[in-house]
Amino acid sequence: MAPPTADGPGPGPGGPAGHRIVDAQVQLGSQLAIPRAFLEYQAANAHHRMTAYGHSVRPERMLDRVLSVHQDDDADRLVAELDEAGVDEAFLVVPDYSHVARCALNQAELAGHLDRVNRRHPGRFRVFWGVDPRGGKDGVDLFERCVGDYGFAGLKLYPLCGYSPSDRRLYPYFELCEERGLPVLSHTGPGWGQLDFEYGMPLLVDEAARDFPRVNFILGHGGVTHVDESTYLCAHRPNVHLDISQFHSVLAADGWQAHLNRLFRLGISHKILFGTCWPSYRLSESLPGLVAAFAKGQPAVAGIKEADRRMIMGGNSLRLVGAARTESKAALGGESTTTDTNTDRGGRA
Repeated sequence: MAPPTADGPGPGPGGPAGHRIVDAQVQLGSQLAIPRAFLEYQAANAHHRMTAYGHSVRPERMLDRVLSVHQDDDADRLVAELDEAGVDEAFLVVPDYSHVARCALNQAELAGHLDRVNRRHPGRFRVFWGVDPRGGKDGVDLFERCVGDYGFAGLKLYPLCGYSPSDRRLYPYFELCEERGLPVLSHTGPGWGQLDFEYGMPLLVDEAARDFPRVNFILGHGGVTHVDESTYLCAHRPNVHLDISQFHSVLAADGWQAHLNRLFRLGISHKILFGTCWPSYRLSESLPGLVAAFAKGQPAVAGIKEADRRMIMGGNSLRLVGAARTESKAALGGESTTTDTNTDRGGRA
């Protein structure tokens, strides 16, 4: 029998339309996409935490454990975990670390690798390509190639690397997103410890969201950190949304389930995207367990309308990527026939 999913027992991926589960933030657990220095920091942080709780683990042993779960170059393990959890699709988010650390592949090589991963697992991923405003014209050209040739579905920003998500050098990317109907996912809150957390404040997205009202912006982890700012923006900007990835790490006195239940009751359920940030927590969590915590009747969704729960678990994510165009207006020689997602929402804030 299939494991329980967020819609109850079975049937897993391939559920009926409107019932599909989408994880709005997963990563490629591979050292091809993540700098070793980032993983070393993760290992040191985990070692510090375990030592504080009285567990004796050698630092080198913890690093080995972290590196061991980042060998999934082709995403085969990730897809198997999504299958087990009953997740139909996922936003595969790939930050651009190239201006702060070295990865095994350069940006062009990484883009080609992700295209191969995407083709290896058809229909399972929507790739959000990471950019940095310091990439210049070469960065814009590569993003255009990722969208046009590889069919990537969105833009990923990791501002902690040292820039505002409203940096004017990002506007050529936003113009392409507007033209193609692509969403922008911007990290908020803390992250890699050596970086500048100041750039993780949600309100930094506001200028870009105001200047590009037809581009949908997603505040990554916005339901977890700086929640007041994130929900404020979602309530007043029709094109701003948030995801709840890393939800189980919420520091709330009454637990993350109660925290999310309050979030879901704020009247912005049409703006909230389910997400996990998997596989960052493979050493401590189970993806099927995280997804099953949102099944009907579970504490996190207790008292929430079923229509709202289904929007959160997949409907909102699918709507945001539903406007992605396979061709630009220039290539079509006229206006696009795709539906604008802001119009789909009837202009609700």
